[in-house]
Amino acid sequence: MPATLESACSLHPQVAIRPEPFGALAYHYGNRRLVFLRHPDVVRVIESLAGHASLRDALVANGIEERRWPSFVRAIDSLTASEIINVS
Repeated sequence: MPATLESACSLHPQVAIRPEPFGALAYHYGNRRLVFLRHPDVVRVIESLAGHASLRDALVANGIEERRWPSFVRAIDSLTASEIINVS
């Protein structure tokens, strides 16, 4: 299912995030995928997804400018394909 602003999203339970100077590394213990999260804003949003009803709510809560939202939707959609993020 593709991610939208109205999607309820959460970090997959088998994923660990390790902070790095460039953002973070996300590692999926089940499928062994390693993903580079290249911006601290993306990391902040991802870590807060489970606490919000929608991706839109997470973006607002993290102070992400609306003009940047389409790039976050694309990023979350890509992370969903890698099974880093669950979307419902």
